[in-house]
Amino acid sequence: MPSLKDSLSAAVMRYDTDDNLGAFMDAVRGLAKPAAPDDLIAAADPFKDRPEVMIPVYEHVTAQRPSDAKALVALANAYWLTGRGPDVVGELAERAKKSDPKNRAAWHLWALAEGDIRKRVARWTTVSQHFPEDQLARAALADNAAGLAGAEHDPLALDLAVKTYEGLWAKASTPTQRRALEETLQTLKGWKL
Repeated sequence: MPSLKDSLSAAVMRYDTDDNLGAFMDAVRGLAKPAAPDDLIAAADPFKDRPEVMIPVYEHVTAQRPSDAKALVALANAYWLTGRGPDVVGELAERAKKSDPKNRAAWHLWALAEGDIRKRVARWTTVSQHFPEDQLARAALADNAAGLAGAEHDPLALDLAVKTYEGLWAKASTPTQRRALEETLQTLKGWKL
């Protein structure tokens, strides 16, 4: 009898040949049903960059482990990549944050899933405060604040963007990063709101 990993690999190969997503999802759900969550996660690991594999796998895992922050994040990320709505992704990210407040990926997805730009800036501010050394969160905060400043002619958002980019510039580790940040800062400082 083939292993779970071999069976999943065979299902992926069939899907790559016949491009029948419905049959593939049914096959993966059939494999997942009797599988232990850890075995299923291990079998799916080679396909972690393929949302069509991750969705049925992590739907099963999160049904078995509703408080598993890593699994919730994996499912939310797969949903996000396939265009599922921000409400579904945000709800999963919120659950993951509550299950594991140190899971940065959960916080990032939570902020990313907010549709309103002003609220998204507030969320990225919260993430940046919760993880002060998280340069990716600070970059997302700066980008979103700049977007808010441009869209709504908001001088406070512009000030936040400039200050955040200046903080990123101070910690930039390469000349290329510094130049890119300097160009961004020069552009933002030239805006007339």
